Amino acid sequence: MDMVNTLHFPAESARSAPTSETYSELQLAYDHFNTRLFDGQLPQCLITLQRERRTCGYFSPDRFASLDGSTTDEIAINPAYFAAVPIIETMQTLCHEMVHLWQHHFGTPGRGRYHNEQWARKMESIGLMPSSTGQPGGKRTGDMVADYAITGGRFLAVCQELLTSSFQLSWYDRFPTLDQVRLGQASMATQITGMQGTKSPMEMAPALAEAVRPVRGETPQAGDGAADLAAPVNKSNRLKYTCNGCEPAISVWGKPGLKILCGECGSAFEVV
Repeated sequence: MDMVNTLHFPAESARSAPTSETYSELQLAYDHFNTRLFDGQLPQCLITLQRERRTCGYFSPDRFASLDGSTTDEIAINPAYFAAVPIIETMQTLCHEMVHLWQHHFGTPGRGRYHNEQWARKMESIGLMPSSTGQPGGKRTGDMVADYAITGGRFLAVCQELLTSSFQLSWYDRFPTLDQVRLGQASMATQITGMQGTKSPMEMAPALAEAVRPVRGETPQAGDGAADLAAPVNKSNRLKYTCNGCEPAISVWGKPGLKILCGECGSAFEVV
């Protein structure tokens, strides 16, 4: 039997400052995975939130320096994905970048952005399968490599330990792109049964869904207008599916993740 996915939000009066709340949660996750997947051998780093186009996260070695001249690495996570993808995916991104950090200190990184065989083997050892598509069958190495959780692997077991504790992410970017929403719907994490965090936060929390406004194109930056905002996510999280093989096009509304074939032409409906 699948476990029920829930999000618990503290009362507004009990909230700490959003900055300390957000970064303390990410630090807690980093420390948990460092202890359980890397035997605590990874040095501390500076975790930042960065909106990089089509990038869930990145690792930058020795990026920051202190007044005494010491340096530390950076792991950046893109918050635009937080509401749109399952929290398991966000934790995968963190661990993906932690493997880059491990390789920088204890291995031999590939040139530039290249994900080499050593990196791929380390990913598999912690329970994440490298894949250029984020799905089974993708390339394990290359410049652009995503990943998915290995069934029965270490990552899922350790992630479940975290998600069944009091851990949560409290704050979410309100403006994910439609592509990011679709990525969340196609995530391999949605196929995992028996654990929490397999649905996107905006599916799990009606109040969050009401606040989120998916956008067409790029995530709005400071000062951007709202002219290109899509319709608000409604409380039922229904999406519009359209068959473009028919003329005129046929559209239906349904919950995220549906796979619909047109009875007229046999084409697959697509989210629009």
